[in-house]
Amino acid sequence: MPPSILPVAPLNARFRLLLSCIALFAVSNRASADVAGVQSILAPETATAASNEAARAVASLDAWVDRIETSGKVAGLAIAVVEKDQVLLERGIGLADSSSGEVVSANTVLRLASHSKAFATTLSAMLVRDGRLHWDTPVASLLPTFKLADDASSGKLTIADILSHRVGLPHNTYDRLLEQDEPYPLLAARLGEIPLTCPVGECYAYQNVAFSLIGDVTFAVTGNFFSHEVEKRVFHPLGMISATYGRDGLEQSAHWAKPHRRVRGHWTAFEPKETYYRMPPAAGANASLRDMEQWLIAQMGGRPEILPEQLLQTLHSPLVETPGDLSSTPWRRERLVDAQYALGWRIFQYGDEQLVFHAGAVQGYRAMIGFLPKQRFGLVMLWNCESAAPAGLLPMLMDRYLDLPAVDWAGLDKASRTRQQAGDAG
Repeated sequence: MPPSILPVAPLNARFRLLLSCIALFAVSNRASADVAGVQSILAPETATAASNEAARAVASLDAWVDRIETSGKVAGLAIAVVEKDQVLLERGIGLADSSSGEVVSANTVLRLASHSKAFATTLSAMLVRDGRLHWDTPVASLLPTFKLADDASSGKLTIADILSHRVGLPHNTYDRLLEQDEPYPLLAARLGEIPLTCPVGECYAYQNVAFSLIGDVTFAVTGNFFSHEVEKRVFHPLGMISATYGRDGLEQSAHWAKPHRRVRGHWTAFEPKETYYRMPPAAGANASLRDMEQWLIAQMGGRPEILPEQLLQTLHSPLVETPGDLSSTPWRRERLVDAQYALGWRIFQYGDEQLVFHAGAVQGYRAMIGFLPKQRFGLVMLWNCESAAPAGLLPMLMDRYLDLPAVDWAGLDKASRTRQQAGDAG
């Protein structure tokens, strides 16, 4: 059975200064979290187990989430912090659906977008462990119609190559055609029309269409659909009871979040797009925060009976340098020393610590997960709009945990100044 989640008790703001200094958390008597759409797990049992660093960091994060909520910079957000096998913080803020007024809770299902890739690589590692695949198995040996620009390259491409984006194709090959409703099978069949930018296995270029070949490979070696294999081998054993694949899976969930966009200053819901759902391995998964807490615990080594240490080490071992990651955002420019891609995971050197990380983005949804494997401390966030503000919370949390200089990576101070100026003008 999955590790139990400790009793829920919201955090009162007046305790935060105390909590930043000690690991014993006090519990407030704030109104019911489920009714308010906000949940915080900060029970005494959890606090006793939390390290001083985690206690301090979680207290700060809880306050930052309050500010995100007040700022109106997100439609809805679900966020959790885990240390070892314990959920230290669990919160949902904002709206899952602005048209109905349903709020985001820990059980609200959202799209995972490109974080779906980590489930594909985990399933692949299980198939390798079971002898159904090998990392150096040529893709063409299982998919006879598969072609790259030349026969030598076609025969050389391995399972590990496609799962670490070392195909040799230009970045995001055929994504634009996919977004124009071209079917995935036709695009996969046309990969051979694109000249390679480097030899197979020798450079990094992020892919969605080529990555999704692992779904075809899975069917070839198991006789079962990719999504069914993930559900059977990963979702169900880990207790990810509301995790699904596809738009139908999302919309048939008991509670799910619609994507939102800004319309005349207000968050407005719209219907999810089918486009990237057509490639389940690359971007087809849905899950709730509760599901993702169990996933994070497992990826940090808390479920060895399902994801043993050796399997995790393989998934998290760097394979190819990704220099573009070192400068793509302000916090990466300031904090990252090295950046590489493993199997469905980005591996960053965050100051003196290794950070295992991935993010996802499709229209109206964002996902982000990151953890320090040595400390088994991590965060997962899901939100239903294209705001960049929540993304800054991850490095802010890590800075606080690692006692690095504080930087407002989420732009919270800027948002406060904007609101103040608006008030002054009024």
